[in-house]
Parts: sequence; C-alpha cells; structure tokens
Amino acid sequence: MDISGSAAIITGGASGLGAATAQALVDRGAIVTLIDLNTEAGDAKAADLGGATRFVQADVTHPGAIADAVALASEDAPLRIVINCAGIAIGARTVDRGGDPANLDAFTSVVRVNLIGTYNVSSQAASVMARNEPLAHGERGVIINTASVAAFDGQIGQTAYSASKGGIVGLTLPMARDLSSIGVRVNTIAPGIIDTPLLGSLNDEIREALAANVPFPKRLGTPEDFASLAVELISNGYMNGETIRLDGALRMAPR
Repeated sequence: MDISGSAAIITGGASGLGAATAQALVDRGAIVTLIDLNTEAGDAKAADLGGATRFVQADVTHPGAIADAVALASEDAPLRIVINCAGIAIGARTVDRGGDPANLDAFTSVVRVNLIGTYNVSSQAASVMARNEPLAHGERGVIINTASVAAFDGQIGQTAYSASKGGIVGLTLPMARDLSSIGVRVNTIAPGIIDTPLLGSLNDEIREALAANVPFPKRLGTPEDFASLAVELISNGYMNGETIRLDGALRMAPR
C-alpha cells in the first residue's frame, strides 16, 4: 500500500510509539489524525508534525467518540491506515502481600482500555474502510495493533496487562479473517523494552541493566524501531494476520 495520500489514525499518538509512528507516516505523505486523551500534548504534537495533521481528544473505549473521530479522519482522503498504540498499565498481584484479593476495578480498567479500546477503534475504522475504492489485489486498508512481550512472558504483577495484551494477540488472526472479505489486513507488533516516556522516570543504572538483558542489540528499543516496523507492515501487502515480536530476542524473567 502506498502511504502517500492516505488518511491514517493513530491512537495514543501524542507521545511515545504513536508519536514516532505519526512522524514516519507524515514524512511519507500520509494525512494523520492523532487520537489521545492528553489535549495539551496532542495539540502540541499535531502542530509539531505540521501539514494536515490534526488532533482529536477521544476515549478509545467510547464508541460514539471514536465514530466521530473516524468520520473526521476520513474527510480529506480515504482512511486506509489505523495504528492502535493507546494503552495503560497498572501493576498488581492477584493476591496482595497482605493476602487480600486484587482490585477488580484496576484489572477491568486495563483490559477495557488496551483490549476493548483496540477492538472498538478497529471495528469503527474498518466499517469506513469497507467503503474505500479497492487498490491492487482488492486492498482497502490496514490495521496495526500494539501488544507486548508481556502477552507471552508476563511478569509478576502483570496479570491485567498481560491479559489485555494477550487478548490483542488472540484477536489478530480472527480479525484478519473477519476483514478479509473487505480487503483490510490486520497485524500486531509486540514490543519489548522500548525507551518511551514510561521509562523516563528510571535512573541510568536501571536503564543500563534493562538494556544489558537484551541479547542483541544490547540497548533499549526506540519508538523509531517500532515506527519502522509499522511502515513495513503497511507497505507489505502480503503480511496479514501475524504478530511480530520486536524485542532483540529478549525473553522476560518472572520478575
């Protein structure tokens, strides 16, 4: 698929993986709509990216808000690209150190944003993509979801996060099959330890220790690494229904 001239939606686009991917798509001529909850950061990133980039403040779990955002994103060009980067993490053990059960609200919140939010955005966008004029081989669009190595190597305290990301891995193939009839591909990237704002509060010693655990290359991943793979998944028209680990061959220890 040719990125240039296509409309793209990126959730969680105000920072981190989403912001880097937005930059990569804008550089290649896409018309990008960023979706995020952080209005200040979203407006700033849209201004920084320039051109026709716009920002929409919306909750990915809200069907009406996402339907409006999708309609806006497809006003100027066919919506052909969706990249789901929005997500949250709340660490908690199944039973805490005092023997009390986990806070179910926290678990539900993580699953709702990460898994249900991804499904909501994908479903709403695919409905619009179905009306696009088909490109070569009948392709109308591509959806890229963001899972995590925690889907496979969940650590202590990551039950909610791992469950939500494992759900994203699990929906990738059936969603690709669901949408095959309308020519929309679906793939998922499962990043390892990526140097995003979430790691910004860690001191250099901890960051170096994390990097040392990566077999090769011995560094933290970057948002640009993620963006590079996203561009390839958009461009490669035969890649469909797959989850790709982006982790330098890392396998996480229990803690």
